Amino acid sequence: MAPVNPTRVTERARHLAQEVLRPGDIALDGTAGKGRDTATLAQAVGPTGHVHGFDIQPQAIAATRNLLELAGLAPRATLHHRSHAELGAALPPAHRGRLGAAIFNLGYLPGGDAGIITKPESTATALRAAYQELRAGGRIICVAYTGHPGGVEESDVVRAFALEREAAGDPVERHGLVPNPGKPWVLVVTKP
Repeated sequence: MAPVNPTRVTERARHLAQEVLRPGDIALDGTAGKGRDTATLAQAVGPTGHVHGFDIQPQAIAATRNLLELAGLAPRATLHHRSHAELGAALPPAHRGRLGAAIFNLGYLPGGDAGIITKPESTATALRAAYQELRAGGRIICVAYTGHPGGVEESDVVRAFALEREAAGDPVERHGLVPNPGKPWVLVVTKP
């Protein structure tokens, strides 16, 4: 795989989700942040689909809600002020097993408290839970950053998840994973 331009990994992640999303799908943003991924997913699933966005920071939930309202997409999304590790408990029964795409943009909230970061343990739990909720042909897209404290350890958890899914026979892609400390990379796992 060719290295990914670090300033464009988030756009690439959104594009990878849009490739598999269909109108009426359920989608998940495991790290709502400023809301850009949530809004992209909400646009892609259309008025009959739905997006679940998760974040532990109140300002991230507020920013995402604001962006969705400004874009006219708020009715298509439910925002959860809780850890992405709790997604299995948060999804309503009607949405379980129907995820067309799940995006995880790990690290910390840009412009927020850099000391509040996603954690390896919760990320490992969230990736496995999201995989269980994918429909056939659904995709997990995970942007892992290695340039902040804890980022390398979390990247290792993402790599371990990739190896698990490869061993199970799932299509797995790694974009930009090169021996280049501090650079982000993108994992894509598609459920057969």
